[in-house]
Amino acid sequence: MRSEPHHASLSAAEPRGDDVRFSVLDRSRVREGHEPAEALRDSVELARELERLGYHRFWVAEHHGVPGVAGSAPTVLAAAVAAATRTLRVGTGGVMLPNHRPLVVAEQFGVLESLFPGRIDMGVGRSVGFTDGVRRALGRDKDAAGSEDYAAQLDELLGWFRGTSPTGVHARPTEGLTVPAFVLALGEGAAIAARAGLPLVIGDLRNRDRMRRGIDEYRETFRPSAWAERPYVVISGTVAVAASPEEARRLLLPEAWSMAHARTHGTFPPLPPAERVEALTMTARERGFYESGLTGHIAGTEDQVADELRTVLKETGAQEVLVTTSTYDREALLDSYRRLARVAGLAPA
Repeated sequence: MRSEPHHASLSAAEPRGDDVRFSVLDRSRVREGHEPAEALRDSVELARELERLGYHRFWVAEHHGVPGVAGSAPTVLAAAVAAATRTLRVGTGGVMLPNHRPLVVAEQFGVLESLFPGRIDMGVGRSVGFTDGVRRALGRDKDAAGSEDYAAQLDELLGWFRGTSPTGVHARPTEGLTVPAFVLALGEGAAIAARAGLPLVIGDLRNRDRMRRGIDEYRETFRPSAWAERPYVVISGTVAVAASPEEARRLLLPEAWSMAHARTHGTFPPLPPAERVEALTMTARERGFYESGLTGHIAGTEDQVADELRTVLKETGAQEVLVTTSTYDREALLDSYRRLARVAGLAPA
């Protein structure tokens, strides 16, 4: 795609835009006709390019047994990303704490921080496996994601960094290190982040009212901690930027179809090309989920996206935007991130 000479600048049009950070969560989506290993290598290469564009951090995710997602071991992938970059902050969005013992998570991040000091983020969430089979394989059930259990797991995890061991042992090389921790939240997760005194990562942009309610609750109940003196809000969602609204919408088609397939067949498949999605015959139920999956995102030209971002940042007062865009066409995806970097006024490295 050809870059246009004219582009909007969010920071130029919005006085507080210079203070807003822009980061990326990449889920290592597998594409039709491509191996999962290629998706992981694509994630590493994307991180290199985003570092050059001036993005603040690059996070990877945890999914198990999903055909369309290669990222199953986020701390391992984070190590590869950190090794391939120099200044970009690298972390997880997130490690699903109910799936792991807090000590093991603390040790993994202690190793990462020791290898790449000052660049590692520890984003944690509380989702469990997508299917019953995955949950059984992990030795967990849906109840493992309960808010009280998660709050206790989070407290234990943070304690390993501070030397408050529940068993008298010490986490090595973790104890004494400081790795910024973030809570990924929907619903009552915002309250957990507030009680723990941690930054909040909240989505999604498709449900603005719910997102604002969570942010308001977080700010109202936030307790300062050794990890954060004041509330810090990261809003997360899909942002697609292209030369025209139609091209931006096409970026959304593969993800919308794969999600519709997951909702109707129980498994998230590899991303198909947009042109194949456009030619598909869908059932009424599939079409309903598909059309729903195309709504509520921030998508359009640079000017349109700049206007939309100004609105959502004004509504939420967020300090950071974590972009989670996925699509089949890797060059179109990179072009979208280049355009967004211009909109955000990022300084290339």
